[in-house]
Amino acid sequence: MEKTPSYFVTKEAPARISSMSKGTKLIVVVRDPVTRAISDYTQTLSKKPDIPTFESLTFKNRTTGLIDTSWSAIQIGIYAKHLENWLLYFPIGQILFVSGERLISDPAGELGRVQDFLGLKRIITDKHFYFNKTKGFPCLKKAEGSSKPHCLGKTKGRTHPDIDQEVVQRLRDFYRPFN
Repeated sequence: MEKTPSYFVTKEAPARISSMSKGTKLIVVVRDPVTRAISDYTQTLSKKPDIPTFESLTFKNRTTGLIDTSWSAIQIGIYAKHLENWLLYFPIGQILFVSGERLISDPAGELGRVQDFLGLKRIITDKHFYFNKTKGFPCLKKAEGSSKPHCLGKTKGRTHPDIDQEVVQRLRDFYRPFN
């Protein structure tokens, strides 16, 4: 098992993984691409507080509404473009798309789909999770081999900056044909 968010968008990754094992089952966690872009920006902002605004980075030309697809925060969310590359090496039946939103709203249900896809017995259920009000998402009641609960780290669950709703809508319109 291996994971990294960059595999799905790295052009060389499908060929490399296929040459290693053509039968590999792939799990891709996706979320609303607009929320994902804002989250990516929020993470960068936490490290570099002097970067330009989300709105200014989103457009090549805001007046015309031309989206800057060279900005990685935008580019990553064009899921269909990245999927085309993977389908050159793997049949769609070997790829499971997991909803990032459902991982929050129904983690046991989404992980049930993962267990089924991998041919595993369903052992992870609702009883393994609790909702962490501070983080705003579910956490494991007890991590494997530990007596303590496990929640995602400090970099997860950050408050996103307020983004102009017109920009959000333009991005939704932009992503619609790709996803």
